[in-house]
This record gives sequence, structure tokens and C-alpha cells, in this order.
Amino acid sequence: MKVFVLLSRFSFPLEKGDKLRAYHQIRTLSKEHKIFLCCLTDKEIKPEYIQELEPFCERIELIKLSRIKIFFKLCFGIFSARPFQYHYFFDRAAQKKIHAYIESYLPKHIYCQLIRTASYVKAYSVIPKTLDYMDALSAGMRRRAGVSGFPLNLLFHIEAKRLSRFEAEIFQYFNHHTIISEQDRNEIAHPKGKSINIVPNGIDESFFQSIVNKKVCDILFAGNMNYSPNVRAAKFIAEEVMPELSKQGDFKFLIAGANPNTKVKALKSSSVEVSGWIDDIRTAYGSAKIFVAPMFIGSGLQNKLLEAMAQGIPCITTSLANNALGAKDNEEILIAETKQEFISHILRLSSNHDEANRIGACGQKFVRKNYSWESESRILTELFETQTQY
Repeated sequence: MKVFVLLSRFSFPLEKGDKLRAYHQIRTLSKEHKIFLCCLTDKEIKPEYIQELEPFCERIELIKLSRIKIFFKLCFGIFSARPFQYHYFFDRAAQKKIHAYIESYLPKHIYCQLIRTASYVKAYSVIPKTLDYMDALSAGMRRRAGVSGFPLNLLFHIEAKRLSRFEAEIFQYFNHHTIISEQDRNEIAHPKGKSINIVPNGIDESFFQSIVNKKVCDILFAGNMNYSPNVRAAKFIAEEVMPELSKQGDFKFLIAGANPNTKVKALKSSSVEVSGWIDDIRTAYGSAKIFVAPMFIGSGLQNKLLEAMAQGIPCITTSLANNALGAKDNEEILIAETKQEFISHILRLSSNHDEANRIGACGQKFVRKNYSWESESRILTELFETQTQY
């Protein structure tokens, strides 16, 4: 089947969750389908990045968005009822190109990732379409509003309300809808929201084999370190948890991931390392005794937890993150909500290697049993082949 895939960002390198999801879905879908990949971008994409996707795609087209136009559209967006994300990504010149691509390629199915791209193809009623909400963006924005100071809290609150309306409004234009977890599905305010298909992220089991490295850090946190929920998590560990742990011993904390912003870089100390981008993230996981992910805001399924657990590292996280993951507390993962609970779990695992190995092994078994890119691809293929009318 010929599938037209529309993304709001080029899906390489894999430093963000939407890129990781898109990359592996394209990779696995390409085994059964012909893929026309169309990506919006406001930056130059290196040829070597494009080469990473070429083996999986029949054709790749990039549509450059002007940053100057984006700025003026965002200014106009203040007076609009549409989300700022809509104004950032929607461009009429880009729409003409997308329509031309679709009309020349004549795909059997259109697949859009995130509501940012949905408006580009909503007019097509003859070609079946699937929208991947991925996360409930409105819920993530609402949580950010709850922890931000003025005036950001007001801006995030406005955007959360706009996103919620738009998530429901755009629903009607698509035959099928997917989302990353039941927790996110419950946040979509549409009467038929329960019909949204849950398609989680997965792992590449052949890639995430346990790598035995020298354990040079006691605690690891990884992710895109310019993303607000990740920045908040790293600061929580470095500023609230680490000072208490230092009273108990010599603990080392590694913050690994792309694009560390100034707040993250400022956390660096004799006990806190900020690595920045790591070519092979498995080396970071393999160097850590415990993975800690205090995710208090945000949405979706945390790839970082899937990856750490796939390598057999014992993980500690919040109920917000685990609600999407679905691991058993105290068996496959440890749940904490407060500073003291995180500290208690870290000390428990640090002092009891058998317990740490048990949690790590059970978590690894759980992830490898329940999360696979190949199995999620089969769900998408079944949807593409079901010609449901909207």
C-alpha cells in the first residue's frame, strides 16, 4: 500500500520523542508499505540525516518553513482561537506543496503525526486518513501551567484550552485515530474519544541488549534536555535529591541527552555531570546503577523508561509516568512522588544489590514482553486496511 506520511519535524536524529516514534514506525511500516515521507522543517536538514531514512522511503520531501513568517503568525495568534502550535506549523504555501504531492502520488492512505499537521490534509475525504495524536498535548500544557509562574502560567493555560478544543475539533476529519496511552486518550475531549486506538511506543530489542559497562554513576537521567518536563526533572534530582544523598555517601549523578539548556548546564558540579548529546545512548544506560525519572509534568509514554528498563536498569519514576507505562510498582519499577520517597528508593537500591537486580530483571522482562515497534506497526497496518468512514 502507498502511504503518505506527514510529520511536523524530520525524524532524525532521534533526540525527541516524536522523532523516535516516527522513525521506528516508518522503519517497520516500510516492510509492508511504500512510504512517501513529507516533513515540515524550520531548519536545514543534513544530508546524512536524510540518508538514514532513505532505505525506508520511496520518496522524501522537505518543506521549509520561514522563521520570519512563523514569528508574525505567532504574533497574530494572540488574537486567534487556534493554538499557537497551529500557527507555528500551518503555512498556506506549504499546504499547496502538500496537496501537489498527494495528487501526484495518489496514496491509498494518509498518516499524520500530531495535530500540528492535521489541517494540511483535513480536506481530503476520498483518501482514508489516520491521525496520530501521540500525546494529549492539552494535558501536558495544562500541567506546565500549574507549575509555572506569571506570565508563563497564563500563556500555558490559554494554549491548553485552545489545544483541547482543537484536539476535539480535528477528530471529525479522520477515519482513524491513534494515541500513545490510555491516560492520554482519556484527555481527548471528544464524544467518541474512547474509539481512539492506543498505539504505544516500543523498543528495538536487538538494539537494547544489556551492555555491561563499568558503573561510573549511581543515578542517571536522560532525555532532550531543552524540554521543560525533563529540565524540571533534572533540577529536582540535582537540587533536591542529591544534597540529601551526599549526606549518606559519595553519589554521582549523570544527566545525559541532547541540547542541555543553560539551566541544565548550571547544575554541573563535582557530583553532577552534564554530558550533552551521546552518540550511543546505551553507553549512558550501561554506566548507571539506577535510572531516576521524576516526571511531574508532560504527557505520553516515556521512551527513556522503556530504554532503561530494556537494558535491565532498575527504574524509579512517578505515577504520572507509570500510568502510561503500566509496570507493577515494587516489582517491575518503583514509584515515588515526593523528594523523600525518591531518596528512600535510591538508598534502598544502592544498599541492596540483589533487590536492584530483581527490579531491573523484572522491568526488562516486562518491557520486552509488552513493547515492540514491530507489534505496534501491525496495529497501524490493520487500521490502514480498514476503510472506516468518518
